[in-house]
Amino acid sequence: MIEELLAEAQGKMDQAIAHTVDEFTTVRTGRANPGILHRITVDYYGTETPLQQIAGFSVPEARMLLVQPYDKSSIQAIEKAIMTADLGLNPSNDGNVIRLVFPQLTEERRKELIRMVRHLAEEGRIAIRNVRRHTKDDIESLEGDVSEDDVRRAEKVLQDMTDTHVHKIDELLAKKEEELLEV
Repeated sequence: MIEELLAEAQGKMDQAIAHTVDEFTTVRTGRANPGILHRITVDYYGTETPLQQIAGFSVPEARMLLVQPYDKSSIQAIEKAIMTADLGLNPSNDGNVIRLVFPQLTEERRKELIRMVRHLAEEGRIAIRNVRRHTKDDIESLEGDVSEDDVRRAEKVLQDMTDTHVHKIDELLAKKEEELLEV
């Protein structure tokens, strides 16, 4: 029973890290990254459709992203969706593809993005701690059915698991901050 609770906690903590990584990819750095477009939805014939379902992406240069719609008639809707997404990018189209040129980040914008990334990392840490708290409560509720020593051992394993996952988030944060500060 305890092993099942710990395995479930491991899975949930891994999901929290994966979610934090996904959140980090949406934060724009100085280079072109198709990941920032994953949350954009386009009004495609009256239906909100994820951009990656109606267009392909390529990165021909370090600071340029090409969005190539599968249906040329949707180019205006895609351009509008990118502009309303408030990514700090100005799309330009030539009738076939949309070019997104990533401008050099200012020092002020870099600091703002670092604050945002730190906030996202803290949300990930909080999610991991919440998993620990709930699992610890579940383990303690078993105290009559299993020995006290097993409960204490499980709590120690749970704490070590939590520390490992929080450390992973800290490493991801350090890497993302370094990426943002890169000129």
